[in-house]
Amino acid sequence: MNLEHIRSLFPITKEAIFLNSASQSPLNLLVNKKLQEYLKTEINPLYKKAFNRNNLRIHLSKILGGSPSEYALTTSTGVGLGIVAQGIPFKKGDNIVIPEREHWNNAFPWLQLQKKGVEIRFVKVHKDNRIEPEAFEKLIDNKTRVVAVAAVRYNSGFRPNLSAIGKFAHKKGAIFVVDAAQAAGMIPIDVEKEQIDVMSGCGFKWLLGTHGTGFLYVSKKVVEKIHPVLPGMYAAENIHDKLTYYNDARKFETGTIAYSLFDAWSAGLELLLNIGVQNIYNKAIENTDILIKGIQGKGHQIVTPIKNKEERTAIIHFNTGALKTTKILYNKLKEHKVLVSLQAENIRVSPNFFTTKEEIKIFLSLI
Repeated sequence: MNLEHIRSLFPITKEAIFLNSASQSPLNLLVNKKLQEYLKTEINPLYKKAFNRNNLRIHLSKILGGSPSEYALTTSTGVGLGIVAQGIPFKKGDNIVIPEREHWNNAFPWLQLQKKGVEIRFVKVHKDNRIEPEAFEKLIDNKTRVVAVAAVRYNSGFRPNLSAIGKFAHKKGAIFVVDAAQAAGMIPIDVEKEQIDVMSGCGFKWLLGTHGTGFLYVSKKVVEKIHPVLPGMYAAENIHDKLTYYNDARKFETGTIAYSLFDAWSAGLELLLNIGVQNIYNKAIENTDILIKGIQGKGHQIVTPIKNKEERTAIIHFNTGALKTTKILYNKLKEHKVLVSLQAENIRVSPNFFTTKEEIKIFLSLI
């Protein structure tokens, strides 16, 4: 599959320069076609087939590791993390370790537990926006029940060393939880190799789906330690007057989900499998190599940690040195149909595998 063919699947590439995949993936023709086909069966359900949830679980396990039975289908990253936060039987005096300034989806579910007497311990982020695994180790003790971290930080693009953090968590018997919203589909992840017990993510970013789609991975090693809090008909055996949960991640599923969106999402996951996440990551590093050199050449300040390549992703944050001029630059890019994000004081640039070097050069010429 060559770049020209890949770009033909994303109509936005004919209208604008899309450097905003960290916010939302543009709808591609494969997902749209599958969505429209599904909707036709809603108009005429004569030949409609039941939605097969397991197909998506198989795709997710091929991309992220683990087995299909360790995946539950959810509607967002936050829903998955919320289910886990409420499902662990915390006691007063327990503690949870998370980095400071995490995305709200990986902060609010844990912060709510303070009402139960659970202590939240914040790992300090360095001035260069890096987090050392050893900073987690210093805060983890025998009362640590959960260590939670984003696989890629939304506000810097930094990629922490998951396997090292996971080892520190497991050394004290804590559950290692990962927010994969900005990582799944963009960087290679193997839940088993990286010591991940629980991972929650969404479909609408790098996994090429739409809003309203997501997943919750729960390893068979910890599935019994987390109790379902919103059990629906797909969480247990269909026996009247008796609740017999499945003994895998399915027990965290609720009732009906937007089948049209999940069915369409499968086409996006298949595209990722055809291209290969490792190839996507290689392209991300190639793109950011060009971006880093160009942005530095313009005299702007890069906020993203860039010294260590293994900590880099497809996301680069930078600013002009002043919020006012950064906003002016952001609006200028918008006027020229170059789509990026304004994140707090910074511009966030997040190209994807369909981005060309020529598009990046145009972006650099405008800044």
